[in-house]
Amino acid sequence: MAPKIFRIENELKNDDFRISIFGSARIKPDEQPYQDTFNLAKTIGGWGVDLITGGGPGIMEAASLGHKEGDTKNRAHSIGLNIILPFEQKPNPGLELLDNHELFSTRLDEFMLLSSAVVVMSGGIGTCLELFYTWQLLQVKHVSHMPLILVGKMWRKLIDWIIDYPLRENLMSADDLNFIVCVDNWKQAAKVLKAAKKRFEAGAGKEAHNWQQYGKKMKKLQKLQELIAATR
Repeated sequence: MAPKIFRIENELKNDDFRISIFGSARIKPDEQPYQDTFNLAKTIGGWGVDLITGGGPGIMEAASLGHKEGDTKNRAHSIGLNIILPFEQKPNPGLELLDNHELFSTRLDEFMLLSSAVVVMSGGIGTCLELFYTWQLLQVKHVSHMPLILVGKMWRKLIDWIIDYPLRENLMSADDLNFIVCVDNWKQAAKVLKAAKKRFEAGAGKEAHNWQQYGKKMKKLQKLQELIAATR
């Protein structure tokens, strides 16, 4: 059966600027990354911009709750793309729209379909998966050019390793680093996002319009899966 990844999209306008925030489910409310994420998402909500997260606890919860508090005029959606796991990740209380995925692959594809910008907060293996998936698709132009913002010192250490090993071993191009924007704090991330939003709304941001570009690829995959299923 073809993955159903277009349900939430039917509830949204296809020409809006949207921001995804990735980060760990393990971050607690009294930790600084949680508070930083809350403040960033509150700012985004104040702009009336839709926010997308993985829908769970930790950084995802901080983002959803912050966005809800910032969106005082109820102009934007807080969207959660939840993953169904054996230990069951429960959706957080800040969500307005929710989609459930049994596979990380379809979940990642829906993130890409909806996003006009991506912010990566503190995280572990799952967050690294989301970071590298986004980076790879930007590299090969499967998605339109959009900001990929890494917040905090931990990501600078990762980029240092990438420079020291894959880059120096000629396993990647130096141009690939241009897709990444490293910032020290949430306020710097907000400045990058505000500039990206302005470009998008001025028309130049149509380059970050993945609804069409990545959506076409997903529809082709869906048709292929339906064809395979019909031959069985």
